[in-house]
Amino acid sequence: MSCLANILATLSVISCLIGCGATPERRAFEYMPDMARGPAYKAYAPNFITRDGLTLQQAVAGTIPRGSHPFHYGVGEEEAARAGRELQNPYRASSQTIEEGKALFQTYCAVCHGMQGKGDGPISGKIPPPPSYLSERLMQFPPGRIFHVMTLGTGKMPSYASQLSFDERWKVVTYVHGVLQGFNDSQLNARKEIP
Repeated sequence: MSCLANILATLSVISCLIGCGATPERRAFEYMPDMARGPAYKAYAPNFITRDGLTLQQAVAGTIPRGSHPFHYGVGEEEAARAGRELQNPYRASSQTIEEGKALFQTYCAVCHGMQGKGDGPISGKIPPPPSYLSERLMQFPPGRIFHVMTLGTGKMPSYASQLSFDERWKVVTYVHGVLQGFNDSQLNARKEIP
């Protein structure tokens, strides 16, 4: 019996050594290659392994995409005011943030709002002109409310959530409040919307 056990032990050690014998030029022996490299399926190809026969499966309920920022506000004046009270700008008015916000503003916003935010952009004569950022009403908007308008749109202004990322929208808000409206960081944080 002990002879058989010694032979089995020797064979096991030899098998392990053969399997671990990889070198930079030669791959080690694979005992179960399907465990190392599974079959590849195309996203829209049929798949006999899944319950519904489709390779591409729906995300689990409640899944949040990577890099996504849930936005728990609806459309309308009440929701915009609530966003103004609750949302805080994650950016400070650093020179880099201001420059990035300015570039984004000039690309996406100036065509309607004008370079100085006065509602006198190149197409303002062809559409109902947007209000000036220096108007009494918009000067009362906290950063979160401007972010809400950019995210969901309002009146004739469409949503820019598909054109500008979460961070890019906040950079534009930082530029509008810091440069066009002339508020500094401490003033922005202290302001609450006047009803």
